[in-house]
Amino acid sequence: MSTRLRESVPPSPPDAVVVSRTLPRWHYLAALAAGAANTLSFAPTPHGGWLEIAVFVFLYAWLTRTTGWKSAALTGGAFGFGNFVTGVWWLYVSMHDYGGMAAPLALAALVLFSLYLALYPAFSAGLWSFCAGHAGNGKHDVRPFAPTWHGALAFASAWALGEWLRGTVFTGFPWLASGYAQADGPFAGFAPLVGTYGIGWVLALVAALLVQALHSTARRSGPRRVGAGTAMPVVLALALMAAGLLLPRVTWTLPANAPLTVRILQGNVKQEMKFDEAGVRDALALYQKMITEKPADLVVTPETAIPMLPEQFPEPFAHALRTFADTTGTSMLLGAFGATLGEGGQYTDETNSLYGVTPDTAGLYRYDKHHLVPFGEFVPWGFHWFVQLMNIPLGDLARGTPVQKAFVVHNQPVAVDICYEDIFGEEIARTLRDAAVPAGVLINTSNLAWFGNTIALDQHLQMARMRTLETGRPMLAATNTGATAAIDAHGRVIARLPAFTVGSLDVAIQGTAGLTPYITSGNNTVLAVSLILLAFGFAFGPARSKARRKDDRR
Repeated sequence: MSTRLRESVPPSPPDAVVVSRTLPRWHYLAALAAGAANTLSFAPTPHGGWLEIAVFVFLYAWLTRTTGWKSAALTGGAFGFGNFVTGVWWLYVSMHDYGGMAAPLALAALVLFSLYLALYPAFSAGLWSFCAGHAGNGKHDVRPFAPTWHGALAFASAWALGEWLRGTVFTGFPWLASGYAQADGPFAGFAPLVGTYGIGWVLALVAALLVQALHSTARRSGPRRVGAGTAMPVVLALALMAAGLLLPRVTWTLPANAPLTVRILQGNVKQEMKFDEAGVRDALALYQKMITEKPADLVVTPETAIPMLPEQFPEPFAHALRTFADTTGTSMLLGAFGATLGEGGQYTDETNSLYGVTPDTAGLYRYDKHHLVPFGEFVPWGFHWFVQLMNIPLGDLARGTPVQKAFVVHNQPVAVDICYEDIFGEEIARTLRDAAVPAGVLINTSNLAWFGNTIALDQHLQMARMRTLETGRPMLAATNTGATAAIDAHGRVIARLPAFTVGSLDVAIQGTAGLTPYITSGNNTVLAVSLILLAFGFAFGPARSKARRKDDRR
């Protein structure tokens, strides 16, 4: 399978002086603009997965214009920077509006962070260049790269590997992973099989195949412009789309136990008041009223709704909740802080926690957040100076264990996680996989007030929907300001509160049982396939390219 054009380009004589191609600057500006356009593929854009396919077709076509691994990496990096600086700009709101950081420093931090994130698509593009036999193109001849099956598989694998690394290295930041935009797209059906990164692999492959077909058509002349080189990539791309659209008909999990009546609370407590003495007092009064308003099987509050330790709860507040639970049969999940009582009576190892109250049970269920937010909940080594520039009350928290027991409500095990943990699909899959009795309902509690009225709220909800698709389980999202919602086991939002309002979302949720392939294997499937294909490409791609150049000289 040739990876270079042979038509219309005469062979180079052995002693010929070959001039390398140089890409114009607008090539990289166009890649940056495409990355910015890709942000529109994600929430709140409806059905943005179709737009994402068009963007990735452009990205791969643009990569085939590059002259070697360096220009490919720069193209991928420009695309990534455009995507991230427009897709996570709400971090500026967190650092400046609520963190108290000076505007120039917050802007600089956003740009530097986006540049860091852009290293991963740059890595993917450069790796693709090597493994597709394209890396030396600009050094040896002036012919553009011709898309092939070899290059398409290398692109899909390199892209998936780069996204997995971004979600893993330095505790990971998988926000805006390409698979998330497919929650409403044609590849959503692959979620229970291969997860978010696997969807990104399929997306990249389909885009590369479409470019391959378009390129093959453009090379042909005369009435027979469509041949096997065009038809086969199109057939496979359409088959993958059809599979993605039909796979949701496959049943991986089944209803289990009786449905739960749930009340999800949204206090809309202003972030600037959340930790003030008056704000804490108002939050106690607000949530006591909302919790005891009417019974349900389960009442859920947002993350750190009560910003203190349970031992510090005022006696009237604690008594009111316990009495309400025991007399009405209502279970509760309360967002608060946890700590360890030391020998000297001092509390240490503070945690971001959820506490469960079960009717007629004296003890409390406790879940401690284990995947902490860098700079918000723990300070990476050497960055204390950066945190000191902000006015964030959380600093260095202790971590909970990766797999913790479920909270049981009327015989229904419920798996809980807190805010940032919701974006790590592998960790949620591991919690279900390693449990003696896997939970049938997922619950995420968050405080997205840090990000104001921005696209972060809808993006976070979109990622929660992907977790339901991967696991075949419903999810309840309890947030301080939005997006508070209930999602069924098929990724559909069945109820949602308006953002920045005080309210209670009353829903009936049906738990499920059973393991999807993604729960069983996590990201191992897409990683194994990607590494094998890349190893094959790296071993044979450059050698094939070198052999072809020798043939041309002969």
